[in-house]
Amino acid sequence: MSFEEDDHVVLHDEHSEFDGETGTVTQTMESMFGDVTYTISFEDGQEAGVPEDALEAADEDVAAEDDEE
Repeated sequence: MSFEEDDHVVLHDEHSEFDGETGTVTQTMESMFGDVTYTISFEDGQEAGVPEDALEAADEDVAAEDDEE
């Protein structure tokens, strides 16, 4: 599943300080090999170069709560 800017996603990366947190896709980048990586913005910072397989679409309820803040 690919993601677009402003999509709400959950990061799954045990090496990241944002592991398990919900954030917003702020940028998508495609490498010369056709791989897409993402920059995800969280409440306390951002994570760049995140591969698609480390992301999961956030529940609609969580995304709505984030939009209200």
